[in-house]
Order: sequence, then C-alpha cells, then structure tokens
Amino acid sequence: MAGKVTKAELIEALHEGKSLNRKEIHGLIDSLFEEIKSAILSGKTVELRGFGTFEVKLRKGRKKARNPKTGAIVSVEDHGVASFRPGRELKTAAWSVNPEVESPTGNSRT
Repeated sequence: MAGKVTKAELIEALHEGKSLNRKEIHGLIDSLFEEIKSAILSGKTVELRGFGTFEVKLRKGRKKARNPKTGAIVSVEDHGVASFRPGRELKTAAWSVNPEVESPTGNSRT
C-alpha cells in the first residue's frame, strides 16, 4: 500500500466541489470522531453499515508479562482495547487490492 491519508487531506478532498467550507468540514469530522469515541467508551458498539464496526473489547490481564523495552517481568491487569472490524463491503473491496504494491515500510508483499 502506498502512503497514508491525513485528516487534513480528507478535509481537502471533501471540500473540493462542495458548498461547505474547510472549517465546517473540520468541525463535522471532529464531531463524528468524538461521537464514535464517546459511544465506544460508554460500552456501546458503533456500526457503520458497509464500512465497519467500532467497539472496545476486554483483554484479559496476565500475572507474568514482559516489558519489551526493559525486559522486566510485570503484571498486566484486565483492560479495554479499541477495535475495528471491517464490514462486508469494505472486506470485499479490499480483497481486490493488488498485493504487489509496496507496503508503507518499503517491503513488497509477494
């Protein structure tokens, strides 16, 4: 996959040919992200049909985990992890993406 798309680039793409200005689009996107974040943090699942589902999953803790930076053994409590599951339409569209394209790290996926 080639590169990444920033929020500013999304705003610019939405602005082209639309009657909304950049500031309004920026506010709308920020509001959408805040609503998704507050919903999943309150235990709800956010489902956007054709795109995917956002939710917080509970990850079990462990008594013996290792800090990868220091190598020290630490205990990790149960904690939430934000997750995204792509919807059927997104999965189907992603299936046809060419794997021969360079990955963001520069390694080809062959």
